[in-house]
Amino acid sequence: MEKKMNKRGLLERLKNDSVICAEGFLFEAERRGYLASGEFVPELALENPEALMNIHKDFQHAGSDIVEAFTYNGHREKMRVIGKEELLEPLNRAALKIAKAVANDPGEGKEKNLLAGNISNTNIWDPKDKNKQNEVRSMFAEMIGWSVDEGADFVVGETFYYAEEAYTALEEIKKSGLPAVLTISPMGENIMRDGVSVIDTCKELEQRGADVVGMNCFRGPNTMIPYLEKIRKVVKCHMAALPIPFRTTKAQPTFFNLDDNNGCTCPAPHGRTFPTALDPLYCNRYEIRDFAKKVHALDIKYIGVCCGAAPMHIREVAEAIGRKVPASRYSEKMSNHFMYGTNERIPEHISGYGDKA
Repeated sequence: MEKKMNKRGLLERLKNDSVICAEGFLFEAERRGYLASGEFVPELALENPEALMNIHKDFQHAGSDIVEAFTYNGHREKMRVIGKEELLEPLNRAALKIAKAVANDPGEGKEKNLLAGNISNTNIWDPKDKNKQNEVRSMFAEMIGWSVDEGADFVVGETFYYAEEAYTALEEIKKSGLPAVLTISPMGENIMRDGVSVIDTCKELEQRGADVVGMNCFRGPNTMIPYLEKIRKVVKCHMAALPIPFRTTKAQPTFFNLDDNNGCTCPAPHGRTFPTALDPLYCNRYEIRDFAKKVHALDIKYIGVCCGAAPMHIREVAEAIGRKVPASRYSEKMSNHFMYGTNERIPEHISGYGDKA
């Protein structure tokens, strides 16, 4: 008889251990041919549910403890942009049901994954327009309501570049009674767009009752860690760190700013690397592993990778914090490589050639 395991909540898990969260489904779905880049609307929840389920399963296999419903950009305003507002609720509920099915089936003898609802930046927040602010609040409320209906264990509010929009998201999540994870994403100005510092925004989110605060998206490891170090010094609550896997720099702090300085002969027709020509600027898996080790040492326990993440990155995060996950079965085994390996069966004249290649 299969042994049933009690499912611990987010805060119980964070009290004793790290929690890994895979994000970045926009880029992964686009790479697999199920989503239009630039538009970035998660219609595959309705059009290709099996593809979305497979994405979740691949990240679960790689070590994610959380299955986050793919409702990023699935809000009312984005659905209006593409002229499909009538699909708003069906899309959200479908995404939540798919995520729930995967979360409830982590494999025999394993604890069920956590199901996370998701709300995000709306792109219409206006600090000077109360009507727009109320509209955003309403958009958050309906998405959170669907998350509650479908059994979410907690709600993620992410990718906010206005501090007040993040505070509003937190207020609406707290009304649900579910734990709240709030992550912000300052753009190239290195400050929230309404003038609040990154550090003060996280402090305020903690004071207003967020269970987890931190950063996600826009910034790669190099330009996110300096802020995480400062935030860790001023907040006592749990922290989150979910960078993009791209080599952002001090001069070009987000992937919106990145130039391709590698002599690209076929630049993107829209004149920038984001979002379809970032490939040469990708972090390798060892850089992501190094990031995970560094933030783990900072006592940051909610760790993942955002837009651009592949399952291998989540596996690197898992192994960096000392876990062996199903995908670890296929971690590199260079000792058996035909030319660079050390296996005694590799002929000397082949391995010798490897020294020169």
